[in-house]
Amino acid sequence: MDLNSETDSYYTSYWRDWFISSRGNEYFCEIDEDYLTDRFNLTGLNTEVQYYQYALDLIMDVFELDCDDEMREVIEKSARHLYGLVHARYIVTTRGLAKMLEKYKKADFGKCPRVMCKSHPLLPTGQTDIPNLKPVKLYCTKCEDLYNPKSNRHSYMDGAYFGTSFHNIILQVYPALIPHKSYDRHIPRVYGFKVHAPATLARWQNARRDELRRRLRRLEIESGFVEEDEELEENSEDEDGDEEIDVAPAEKNP
Repeated sequence: MDLNSETDSYYTSYWRDWFISSRGNEYFCEIDEDYLTDRFNLTGLNTEVQYYQYALDLIMDVFELDCDDEMREVIEKSARHLYGLVHARYIVTTRGLAKMLEKYKKADFGKCPRVMCKSHPLLPTGQTDIPNLKPVKLYCTKCEDLYNPKSNRHSYMDGAYFGTSFHNIILQVYPALIPHKSYDRHIPRVYGFKVHAPATLARWQNARRDELRRRLRRLEIESGFVEEDEELEENSEDEDGDEEIDVAPAEKNP
């Protein structure tokens, strides 16, 4: 194999192959070389990444700077960061969506831990588009909730490398991915008896009300409730000791 050949894709994609195959980078897909060579796609990133040009050269395998190990490590870190930022843009393109779809079908991003979702595959998403703020989360299209990655090696991956729009865009482009919503819910029982529904609803309403009061108090906003806010903490401390389980024997399952 002639590594100097311009038509040889192995050499030009070597760093990218190494990066996405590295442990902890399983969520990434490979960015096409054509996308990386189009400077329009990289607009604004030169101000976001230290040693931007060296980092880009390293990604493209044309890095020729003779530097010491410390400098090389800094450039390597910048290259990983640059790849992540470009990745967030690439995965909302037609080609990028297709690659992420294949990974989604294989459940490369994991499966929903919620029992009622029956191991439905997850999609990576960020909670912000600003780098270095929040780690990546996993979105379930069935229960529409967010989860932490199962593996610790993914827990520190920057959520901005996937962005806040990807999981919504892929569902619009591929509407067949949207699952039927499940109404299955866990039914609390005590010795086979269903917990009385009105009592459950009342406890839920009280909890939501108290949560709202706490939020308003933190924001120094008048709650508008008849009770004084000072009673909130005392009530919450007494709830566990005073609350009784309300059951309905007539609803016992056969």
